[in-house]
Amino acid sequence: MKARHRLRLRPAVRHGGGPSLDGVLGAVRAHHPDADVALIERAHGEAAHWHEGQTRRSGDPFLTHCLAVAAIVADAGMPPAVVCAALLHDIEDTPCPPGHVAKSVGPYVAELVSDVRGIKLGGIPPSSLQPGGAGPLTRPTREEAVLAVRLADRLHNMRTIAFVAPAKQHGKARETIEVFAPLARAAGLADMGRELYDLSAAVLQPAPAAFAGATRSLTLLTLLLPATRRARWREEWHAELAVLPTRRTRTRFVLRVLLGTPRLSLVLRHPGRQERRR
Repeated sequence: MKARHRLRLRPAVRHGGGPSLDGVLGAVRAHHPDADVALIERAHGEAAHWHEGQTRRSGDPFLTHCLAVAAIVADAGMPPAVVCAALLHDIEDTPCPPGHVAKSVGPYVAELVSDVRGIKLGGIPPSSLQPGGAGPLTRPTREEAVLAVRLADRLHNMRTIAFVAPAKQHGKARETIEVFAPLARAAGLADMGRELYDLSAAVLQPAPAAFAGATRSLTLLTLLLPATRRARWREEWHAELAVLPTRRTRTRFVLRVLLGTPRLSLVLRHPGRQERRR
């Protein structure tokens, strides 16, 4: 695979504690101003329909995972078809009939979705990836597109790994640090590779008592938020805490969250009030 551009993962677009369709579309337009996003809206509708009633281990609707993966891919600069594949990457785990995706969003997206499920990442040597240049990969090869979705899928799963059984956490973290993180770096996704490594290392290297205390504090702070938003903000705060290198930076982060949580709670409970003030 010849990756022609170096991708830089920008912070995932978040609205109300988690990625939204509007956020994903905004990220796509930032990289592709002339893009027709109707295809993404159609893919989102299909994902919402077929994943309806499915939940993650956190209790969140499964669609939140689809949107999170799509947000990561969109932030990396991938074109609309790849964002569609990210939204639909798990649709084979639903009652969606064979051939329906191709009819709804086109054969190319359907082929990407199929390849995402079938690709063997362990068989891709990092040395085969030769990134160069700068800027978003606006025209990825099929293999590059599939790899980006798989990496984004693993990244969001690592951000939410706290909801996975401890024994399985270690297996996933070891695989991520040995396979996924090196591939991300080799493909030019430096930020993604760094976060994959840091999240995996946090699982494989037990946190000191101070880190565990900070994690508990953040979990308690989510109790101030609306019940429907707590899991998403807990996920985000824990993921950000995991990559902070020192006790001092972790303490500062917890204090910043502590000071900002009352206002955040007010915004989430009364979004219309903030609009009226503008």
